[in-house]
Amino acid sequence: MDVSTLDWTDYDAALFDLDGVITPTAEVHMRAWERMFNTFLNERSAEEWGIAEPYTDADYHRYVDGKPRYDGVRSFLASRGVELPEGDPSDGPEAETVCGLGNRKNEVFAALLAEEGVAPYPGSVALVAALAERGVRRAIVSSSRNAPAVLRAAGMIDEFELIVDGVVAAEAGLPGKPAPDTYQHAADLMGVPHARAVVFEDAISGVQAGAAGDFGLVVGVDRGAGADALRDHGADLVVADLEELL
Repeated sequence: MDVSTLDWTDYDAALFDLDGVITPTAEVHMRAWERMFNTFLNERSAEEWGIAEPYTDADYHRYVDGKPRYDGVRSFLASRGVELPEGDPSDGPEAETVCGLGNRKNEVFAALLAEEGVAPYPGSVALVAALAERGVRRAIVSSSRNAPAVLRAAGMIDEFELIVDGVVAAEAGLPGKPAPDTYQHAADLMGVPHARAVVFEDAISGVQAGAAGDFGLVVGVDRGAGADALRDHGADLVVADLEELL
């Protein structure tokens, strides 16, 4: 499929991932993960842990991007052969557990967001406005627990009728991406058949979720994951910016 054959009358709802699709907060998340993981790794000797490789942006796309926070921690640590206790979501950021490291990352992210703020991608703002004019319903589906705060900071909180984020997923017992459940939950809450909804994702795990959910269209937004990789994992159409869909 290409942009020229896209017909918005075929769809009733647009389901957007947040970080990397609506806002460039993926970059803030990347820096927060890098700071948290490398501080953690640098506090230990290579002799003790057998770790020679620091965390890099490639690790973000391979192990972390699009996943619930604790899944990302677990996945990266496994790649380095590090085993930590699972812990509990109530663990403080100082705890050396999977949940503790996840909470530590969230603390770093919140500090960076407060320091830097965030502006949405202009092309994404333009597409959301165009879809609103067409009467296409709009929702955010994000693994992040920070989605409402990010949308407020970006001035976009009123553009979406529904937010299914990490908090909603946990309360509803929904598995995170690449499982399709959070996207399906959003469509179901809106009363829109999955085949009449479009998924917008920049993460490999996200396009996998869209493909697994039998949605009408899965749009990959290439912010670094790679167009071929997004197509190979489920995107029907890949763009570099949502403005291309106008």
